[in-house]
Amino acid sequence: MESHEHTSVDEEVAALSRSADRDSLFMQARLQLAGAPDTVLVRVRNLSAGGMLAEVQGRIRGLEQGGAVEVDLRNIGPVPGRIVWIGDGKFGVAFDRPVDPQAVRRQVVRKMEVPPHISALNRGPFYRPR
Repeated sequence: MESHEHTSVDEEVAALSRSADRDSLFMQARLQLAGAPDTVLVRVRNLSAGGMLAEVQGRIRGLEQGGAVEVDLRNIGPVPGRIVWIGDGKFGVAFDRPVDPQAVRRQVVRKMEVPPHISALNRGPFYRPR
């Protein structure tokens, strides 16, 4: 006979997040704890569709396992989730909805403004568009 040990939803989500494809990266994100007036800047070290591993300097007041959070990810925006584990200066977040880690990694490139003296070169007799 097999023994089936009861696991909580948090444990199941954490196991799924650990087994998902993860991107190792070094970027910053803003973390909002439920009921907290201010956001906290955290370093995102691993990111998957289902969650992330983050680091923080010192302690975040009110950060507790099972607590609701919202993470503002670059190119994605605010993503709701829950804290699934807390370690020494690190913690894991399971997102409430999947995200695209590659979208978060993409750099936002803005069209540079070209000074007038250079943009005039693009209209001269020798200009050929590529």
